[in-house]
Amino acid sequence: MGGTMDGTNQQRRRGDTRRRIQDVALELFAEQGYEKTSLREIAERLEVTKAALYYHFKTKEEILVSLFESLTQPIEDLIEWGSRQPPTLATKQEIIRRYSELLTEAAPLFQFMQENQATVRELRIGDMFKERMLRLRDTLIDPDADLVDQVRCVSALFTLHAGMFVMRDVEGDPEDKRKAVLEVATDLVTQAHHDA
Repeated sequence: MGGTMDGTNQQRRRGDTRRRIQDVALELFAEQGYEKTSLREIAERLEVTKAALYYHFKTKEEILVSLFESLTQPIEDLIEWGSRQPPTLATKQEIIRRYSELLTEAAPLFQFMQENQATVRELRIGDMFKERMLRLRDTLIDPDADLVDQVRCVSALFTLHAGMFVMRDVEGDPEDKRKAVLEVATDLVTQAHHDA
């Protein structure tokens, strides 16, 4: 039994180390750019050897892709959840609410993606994100709805995205700003269901 516990603890520590590497790498990518950040600098900031870093990630690209996958897995989970629900207004409002929370939790990654669009495109993370956004869109829109109502539902997603970046420099409590953006996005989805 002791061997199983040791194995579980090792996995937890390895996961914690990977998470620390991801966090530090994202900090450095944000501070000085993806291209200007080396694995050596990441190792130095972590106060580990480059070999210890290599044990978890061989390249910066591996770190970035793992960051993208771990921070956007909840979006995939939301898409799966939404696709199993009845396409009601309440479901769509809940999707928007949950997505707003996910964007807040993953804000550093989305900020990186916004500021490093060429890198994101080059590493195909952009294509992966676009595919997820199209699937999320499909959980929100009713293909039989008027085109204007379909645009309202899609605009709700973009309102959440734009709010994250545009409102960043506006004075005020971050949570109050998030709630205001969420209210506008929810209103758009609600308007799209005016006939429902």
